[in-house]
Amino acid sequence: MLKKRIIPKFLVRGGRLVKGVGFFDNVREAGNPISTAKVYDSYGVDEMIFVDIDATPEHRVMTSGIIERVSEEVFMPFTVGGGINSLEQIEVLLRSGADKVSINTAAIVDPGFVTRAASRFGDQCIVVSIDYRETDGRREVFSHCGRNPTGVGAAEWGMRMQDAHAGEILLTSIDRDGMMSGYDLDIIHALSEKLDIPLIASSGAGSLAHCMDALAAGASAITISSMFIFSDHSPIKVRSYLASNGVHVRSQKGSRS
Repeated sequence: MLKKRIIPKFLVRGGRLVKGVGFFDNVREAGNPISTAKVYDSYGVDEMIFVDIDATPEHRVMTSGIIERVSEEVFMPFTVGGGINSLEQIEVLLRSGADKVSINTAAIVDPGFVTRAASRFGDQCIVVSIDYRETDGRREVFSHCGRNPTGVGAAEWGMRMQDAHAGEILLTSIDRDGMMSGYDLDIIHALSEKLDIPLIASSGAGSLAHCMDALAAGASAITISSMFIFSDHSPIKVRSYLASNGVHVRSQKGSRS
């Protein structure tokens, strides 16, 4: 049985970590990406995700300098995203130390890009990020960091990206981002039942029970951001709670242990 993963997700703006609500509201600074990565590495999290939230609007990718410094300090897999739209950019990011890249808007603009990226770098390196909102009773995919509606359903898009050879799907609810009110369990369950690739549930963690619920609904992994930054919950608490409730998680150990 594959072990469930606990993944801190960090948003980067101007070289600093930030966290908001619903992607755009009440954005607050949350620390230094390098020192924070070292802390969570010592906690023994399974992976980390870093997303530059200004990269797509500013038509660039995350600077390789941050990635190189993170890779020097931690020895666990980490994913980077934001503004990626070419194979050359992916190559630079992977060479800089990232283990995976997260593709969002570029996949919507050109779904074939995901296929080409997977063919060149391997499915295991390609994560397709799906940002969605509930509009008129349906879950609609948005591009450009949650700014532009696409008219495409989130579950439908997840299946199309699996067919395009994405290695994983990162499913993010814009409505629940930063709310700490629980994950969107209905779509996690519905999509995980259809997918053959891992589904990472993102947005909504506010309690240990929320984490348990998302994994029980079928997620292969959960991302946690606000709950770690703005509460006293730590990866150690999450892992202990999940293990005590019968969830198959990796034993507690930092990557330097």
